[in-house]
Amino acid sequence: MSEKLELSEEQWRERLTPEQYHILREAGTERAFTGAYEKNKAVGEYRCAGCGAPLFTSGTKYDSGSGWPSFYQPLEQDAVEEHRDMSHGMVRVEVRCAKCEGHLGHVFPDGPDPTGMRYCINSASLDFKPEE
Repeated sequence: MSEKLELSEEQWRERLTPEQYHILREAGTERAFTGAYEKNKAVGEYRCAGCGAPLFTSGTKYDSGSGWPSFYQPLEQDAVEEHRDMSHGMVRVEVRCAKCEGHLGHVFPDGPDPTGMRYCINSASLDFKPEE
């Protein structure tokens, strides 16, 4: 991963919509089944809505039934960072963009082959670029 993108909170607020700011910078979440990309089946690349870093491809996206876009692996392993999250009375693994440290969602060990992982990602933290 290239060098980190560091912006002031004011710069982030100018760059992001209120929903994106809440999710990416405050570790919020969108309601299940409401995100723009949850049912997206187009071929392309999912990038960080905060910094544009490539994160996931449509080839690793699947319908998990969870209500959020789900992927079984990131585009590159160093595209995301994983952190222990003990909020809400449970232990989970938070997924952040490695470039801007924006909150993307969580990863769970209940996904499909070949990895067995489910990267459960907020649509508002993503920007989809269709394949040309």
